[in-house]
Amino acid sequence: MSCGAMLKTLRGNRSQEAVAKDIGITKSSWAMYERNERTPRDEIKIRIADYFGRTVQEIFFGHNEHI
Repeated sequence: MSCGAMLKTLRGNRSQEAVAKDIGITKSSWAMYERNERTPRDEIKIRIADYFGRTVQEIFFGHNEHI
């Protein structure tokens, strides 16, 4: 599963805008992450992982067997 697909799956029924706001990024950045057009900086990867209660490795490096 690509990083973008993983982020979309984790987001579930929440809006891109709501998740982006909670993480402290723009909606447009979040949308680009989901479309695999952009990769978040390490600081943002950590915020995303914390927000979803996952590890950076699970989300961004393919260790997502338990999703």
